Amino acid sequence: MKNALTFDLEDYMHVTAFADRLTPSEWGNCVSRLEQNTDKILGILDSNRCRATFFILGWVAEKFPNVIRKIADSGHEIACHSLWHRLVYEMTPAEFRDDTRVAKARLEDASGKLVRGYRAPSFSITKDSWWAFDVLCELGFTYDSSIFPVQHPNYGFIGAPRFPFSVCTPSGTLVEFPLPTLQVGNRRAPFGGGAYLRILPYAYTRWSIGYLNRREMRPICLYLHPWELDTDQPRVKGSLTARMRHYMGLRGTEKKLRSLLHDFEFGPLEDLIEEWSLSQHHDAPEMAAVAPSSLSAPRRSKPFSF
Repeated sequence: MKNALTFDLEDYMHVTAFADRLTPSEWGNCVSRLEQNTDKILGILDSNRCRATFFILGWVAEKFPNVIRKIADSGHEIACHSLWHRLVYEMTPAEFRDDTRVAKARLEDASGKLVRGYRAPSFSITKDSWWAFDVLCELGFTYDSSIFPVQHPNYGFIGAPRFPFSVCTPSGTLVEFPLPTLQVGNRRAPFGGGAYLRILPYAYTRWSIGYLNRREMRPICLYLHPWELDTDQPRVKGSLTARMRHYMGLRGTEKKLRSLLHDFEFGPLEDLIEEWSLSQHHDAPEMAAVAPSSLSAPRRSKPFSF
């Protein structure tokens, strides 16, 4: 079974964990590691004959258009990760519309490709910012991958489906491809990327993907950031929690990525979205379009805190 491999293309200074330390006005003064880390990823993908989806900041497209063109010319999908890495639920609908419109335009100008997919910074489309789907449809996006169906201090929507579903909006319908979880009793255990991949044992990730692929017959969407393969990146001062979330497990990430590419088949998310869309009419009850009012309320449970 083919799974989706995605990269949120941002530099170490862009991450939410250090947003209180490095504001957008200071990004230009930071030493960038983005080009060399992207080249490393492209080399790994090329050696494994694997295509992927890159969710890219509009800021990156403006500063490094050559990187965007290189990704596109290598056969990978170009998708949107916002303009300034602002959290969706901290913006108004008008601010979100402007942010996303400009980011999409910059990515399309730099790549020469139509951008159809979106992922919110830090998975910040939640029940409180469900209105973002209407804006995405209005701007021409056909799919999103921002919902993490877990309970977490900073993001998550545990009442959302664990697998792809359609979202109805006044401006149209798009497909949501959630981030991967295991159902463990009445709780959900996250895996499949970021800190979960870096910190948890590789055996857990490999077993989890295999379980969803073979037992639940579902593909998963793996996600990583270029800085997670960079052990020499500049160290940023921050809270103990922020530093643990950002730096723990960096040394083993590249090895884990290479092992995953050896153990499983991956491709760009747009391929899975197309396959899902073609299969809709076969599984109408499960594939029916979803509105927030139809989703269950979040259960009370101890949140995961990675």
